Amino acid sequence: MITVSSGTLPRLPETTGSPPRTIGAMSVLETQPPRFTPEEVARIAAEVFGVEGTASDLGSERDETFLIDDGGPGAVIKISNLGEDPAVLDLEHAAIEHIVRIDPDLPVAKPLGERATFTGTDGVYHVRLFERLRGHTGGPDLDDHTVYAYAATHARLNLALRSFFHPAAGRELLWNLEHTPKLRPLLDAVDDDDRRPVVARVINGFEERVAPQWPRLRAHVVHGDLTLGNVLLDERDRISGIVDFGDCGYTAQVADFAVALASLLRGRAGDDVFRVGRIAVDGFASRLPFEPVELAVLGDLVAARLAMIVAISAWRVRRYPENAQYIQAEDEDSWELLELFDRMGSAAVARELGAPRLPVPTDELARRRSDVLGAVLTPLTYTHPVHAVRGEGVWLYDADGSRLLDAYNNVPVVGHCHPRVTEAVVRQTRTLNTHARYLYEPLIELAERLLASMPPDAGLDTVMLVNSGSEANDIAWRIATATTGQRGAVVTEHAYHGVTEAIADLSPEEWPPGYRPAHVARIPPPGAGQDSAHELERAIAELDGVAATFLDGGLTSDGIWTPSPAEVAAIVQRTHEAGGLFVADEVQAGYGRMGEHLWSFVHYGVSPDIVTLGKPMGNGYPVAAVVTRRELVERFPFAGQVFSTFGGNPVAAQAALAVLDVIEDERIVAHTKRVGEGLIAALRDLPSAEIVDVRGRGLLVGVELSGASSAARVVDSLREAGVLIGRTGKRDNVLKIRPPLVFDDEHTAILIDGLRRAL
Repeated sequence: MITVSSGTLPRLPETTGSPPRTIGAMSVLETQPPRFTPEEVARIAAEVFGVEGTASDLGSERDETFLIDDGGPGAVIKISNLGEDPAVLDLEHAAIEHIVRIDPDLPVAKPLGERATFTGTDGVYHVRLFERLRGHTGGPDLDDHTVYAYAATHARLNLALRSFFHPAAGRELLWNLEHTPKLRPLLDAVDDDDRRPVVARVINGFEERVAPQWPRLRAHVVHGDLTLGNVLLDERDRISGIVDFGDCGYTAQVADFAVALASLLRGRAGDDVFRVGRIAVDGFASRLPFEPVELAVLGDLVAARLAMIVAISAWRVRRYPENAQYIQAEDEDSWELLELFDRMGSAAVARELGAPRLPVPTDELARRRSDVLGAVLTPLTYTHPVHAVRGEGVWLYDADGSRLLDAYNNVPVVGHCHPRVTEAVVRQTRTLNTHARYLYEPLIELAERLLASMPPDAGLDTVMLVNSGSEANDIAWRIATATTGQRGAVVTEHAYHGVTEAIADLSPEEWPPGYRPAHVARIPPPGAGQDSAHELERAIAELDGVAATFLDGGLTSDGIWTPSPAEVAAIVQRTHEAGGLFVADEVQAGYGRMGEHLWSFVHYGVSPDIVTLGKPMGNGYPVAAVVTRRELVERFPFAGQVFSTFGGNPVAAQAALAVLDVIEDERIVAHTKRVGEGLIAALRDLPSAEIVDVRGRGLLVGVELSGASSAARVVDSLREAGVLIGRTGKRDNVLKIRPPLVFDDEHTAILIDGLRRAL
């Protein structure tokens, strides 16, 4: 530490007011700022730091900051407020050094030498010298690219500081938005009777909405004041200098961003305020994504910053009227923006800045669905619609706050929003997403993993990645018709294989009354008691050549049946004898749903010509696949020409890889077998005359009831009790139980109890 004798420096008059008694939230704001003249500052710079030149006042709220022009690189000198804690000055210095070490390209103004002190007539002042950075200041005319880059640089600054610690970082400074409620004693300083309540409402809103969430917000040491007044811009309007760490301290990361955002938005008009605000949010999120709770409170935090500006300004002007011009420089723009926020209301402001929207009332949403989606989409599943707003594991959360046990949805095979899958999607989305005409690792790795999961003796060695099970089955059908030269299809009597024009014809479940494509023959579901071999012979005889037989291994749409391996093997053999291909549709029964094996066809001991995958493959992210043999593809006239823009894109592939990882790591297949056996046993023990049969394997279970009306009543009754199941089968009388595979014994107990009551 350098100490300079007061005798070599100007003797200054006593300041008005007494020094602060404590170093707290108000101390440096209560203490009279230094009042040295440019000539005196030039002498200080020369005698303390050896820098000779003229001094120009740069303005400061509570300190004094001057540019020293020495005809060369120059420097900036800062004389600290007498109320400043020396430990805080050490904090600022250490923070800058840390930033330079972590992200050397961030243009922070570095200290030149050590901090010094000199003695004035009213006390000992701390003085520091910083490098002079070149650039100009900006205002509300900054363009969109500048705003985006500004916010991205701010995020980099936060990333550089998040590993920094200093004992003084817990300082209490009123400018820290955490202390917004401490503005209340300053309200009397706001003279305008119409405007004073606006600030009061901001304080109330902070206490109501932000304070309860504050402990949940990510926090670390931040710059604290990255406003347009504390940065310099280059000729492209990119940040070329970051100065003034005077408000550096520990606070919420989103609060630090709110300070900068308020600065970027002040002075803008109308719709431009929120449009530019969203661009700034995007810029920051490009480097440091926001959490939902942060976006939820961002609007309130920007309002709190604006309220701080006007309230502290009003209070300080009363104390230091001679510095009114500097103190009030941001007042009018702040008031205009604050009043806009006040007129709109906090919820609307939050939405405009990207906060998650509150759920629309269920009845209104159902009406809007009907208005815009028309009669094409299937009706809602339950009489009391499920208005889902969140999912986790085997649970869905309704807009009314209720929790629903999901025993119905097979798409989130490893559970709703599994963190491994969601993070894989998010990480890849931030890195790259493109099409399959470029090389990238995830697509190749996924294809290799899928082939490795197939039985070696099946000879499956080629993968085509697409977007949906419908698309996969459509390509399978194209391969079958092209390679066999035949056009006939055999499907089960109430099967569902997809929605494309070709595959809708192979999906009797979706046929309108009286519709029957001539090239499609149906057989009863194997396992339902009919002679499968005889029925297949009949079906083949109806057709002018068989291109393919499609079979869902769980017979899901037919009412869920469990045929013997011999029945399925006979179907495969006779299809081959007729010159057709056997397509194992694993969209519903695959990914371990039936327990014991990853793929249902393995249980039957057959070797499909083509395997199609879909729904569960990405746990909700659209991805599907066709797995077949190279020799079939090479006979396909369109070989080498089939392309799906999004099929196997990096994000979809990473989602599918994560699903395979979870299934392996969490031992999902064995878990499914164990839980499924317990579920089926418990269902068979239910005492109800309405139950005709219980059948299934793993966690694909059907409970056949005496009629469709009974099944509809039970499904609705369970929904009211907080359990979701569906209906299936030709008569729509089979309860379909098909939960995410993380379903466990405790969930079985809830389901069984609900069914007992419903029956």
